Amino acid sequence: MKTKITSFITFAVASLLAFSASAFAEAEAGFYESDHVRGFISIGADYRGMRSEFHDYVNNIAFRNGIHMEEAYVQDSDSSVRLDTLAFAGSFKYSKFNDYYLGLHVNFGAQYKQFLTWFDVNFMPPQISERPAKTYSASAGVEGSDGSIEEVRTKKYPLYDVEWYSYGIDWMFGWKLFGENTIINLIPSVGFGLNLINFHFASNFDLVYMENPNKWDTMRDRDYSTLATTFNSELELRLEFSRFAIGGYGGYRFIRYNELKIESRTMNNTVPYQNTDAIGDTWFAGLRITWLFLSDWQKKQRDRL
Repeated sequence: MKTKITSFITFAVASLLAFSASAFAEAEAGFYESDHVRGFISIGADYRGMRSEFHDYVNNIAFRNGIHMEEAYVQDSDSSVRLDTLAFAGSFKYSKFNDYYLGLHVNFGAQYKQFLTWFDVNFMPPQISERPAKTYSASAGVEGSDGSIEEVRTKKYPLYDVEWYSYGIDWMFGWKLFGENTIINLIPSVGFGLNLINFHFASNFDLVYMENPNKWDTMRDRDYSTLATTFNSELELRLEFSRFAIGGYGGYRFIRYNELKIESRTMNNTVPYQNTDAIGDTWFAGLRITWLFLSDWQKKQRDRL
């Protein structure tokens, strides 16, 4: 996943640098006036509402209750001892996650007349459901030679805080509809990028290989992630005062996540919800503060005064 993210950022930065070096530098050709390009940075925060499918997906995955596989010696009715594999299972109760969260953004980009392009680095505070206890009890039935349950064994297993969060980057392209330097402006924009969603599970569950019940992978006390491609669209109403701007914006972010891998196993995302399809779509509304740098042309005009 890190390789995919690094490749995307490398491609995006290389493309932007190549575009700037070739296109912007061709001022004498009359296509761009490179001294009119100005940079900007902005910070923003928004309310993100989750689609019902996304909300189901997060709660279905994050609170997945599993089993703990243990090898143990058991005694049959004829007093013979054999090595058996026991599946311990229990129950616990966590608070479910809400269907909204806070999105935080840092943008950096460039403006040429009415055209804008920028990178939107987005992230969110982790959403945490605290563990109800340090441990929980799980039980396993010991089968006799005739298949009946002869004994029930109980063990305690650790519980952790259940957590999820995401972060990503979008390459955005926008246009100032009311001109380059008007006080009030409307800016529609679209972009594409990558997003990573992360989960921390309740305990060290085991995922059994269906083709070999005696083989399994164990979840660790760590975050597990899956990658998604994104398509982002938004509309900003901006008030701009020379080099400072404040804007309200809203839009929709389209996300489809890949299957979540736990160690070497792929977790099935669609049980018990059959229509989640790893959807991560959100609608959003928020505020953004922008600081615009002077272009070379503006600096020259200022120095002449």
